[in-house]
Amino acid sequence: MRQIVLDTETTGLEPTEGHRIIEIGCVEVVNRRFTGNTYHQYVKPDREIDAAATEVHGITNEFLADKPTFADVAKDFLEFVGGAELIIHNAAFDVGFINYELTRMAEEGKSADGALPSLRVDQLCTITDSLALARSLHPGQKNDLDSLCRRYGVDNSQRTFHGALLDAEILADVYLAMTGGQAVLFDDGRNPVTAAAAAAAIVEQELRRISAGAPLVVISASPEELAAHQAWLEEIEKKSGGRCVWKKLEASA
Repeated sequence: MRQIVLDTETTGLEPTEGHRIIEIGCVEVVNRRFTGNTYHQYVKPDREIDAAATEVHGITNEFLADKPTFADVAKDFLEFVGGAELIIHNAAFDVGFINYELTRMAEEGKSADGALPSLRVDQLCTITDSLALARSLHPGQKNDLDSLCRRYGVDNSQRTFHGALLDAEILADVYLAMTGGQAVLFDDGRNPVTAAAAAAAIVEQELRRISAGAPLVVISASPEELAAHQAWLEEIEKKSGGRCVWKKLEASA
């Protein structure tokens, strides 16, 4: 299952008013695991950025002056996302802007795939709106990305400005938490191990039958190991929003 968590930054709020995409950020997730593959591109919009938009994302006209246009990067972008499920917060906004850019290309006689008919990103990908999902899970509550980070214990301390790639990375963590509960078992600097992957690994292990009467060696955990175990449970409890199964089992024991 290949998913691409996507975010864009724009010159303003409405493509119908001629506003354009100025940044695209994508994070690849396969079978609920981060692959490390990303797509990130700043885009020259050939128009001024609204001052209110710059206050949100911090991107200036001067910074984008030497960047490629959307038509220049469209082929690589579509190849990266093609065939995937796109996870987007408030998907109508980003999809509307991407489709607007693709329509402009067709009208100007440019194309990302060598054909002139207009492409639509929702024809190439499945679209999932994480905002709609959050509203269904938490009706009547704030479901913007910052609120979801607080709710699911996702660190967004680096989010001084909205940035497409950073927001896509944060949204990926939030989406995995929303859809899978406890997604990460141990954060040891390697790729996250999902509950499903851990269960599969257990199934694949060699089964060994213990002969009747064979002596069983019981090795008790040391105080240091017990303390480390408890610390991991507390961390999992925090990141899963109070849904750590092991703590519940210990409490009922």
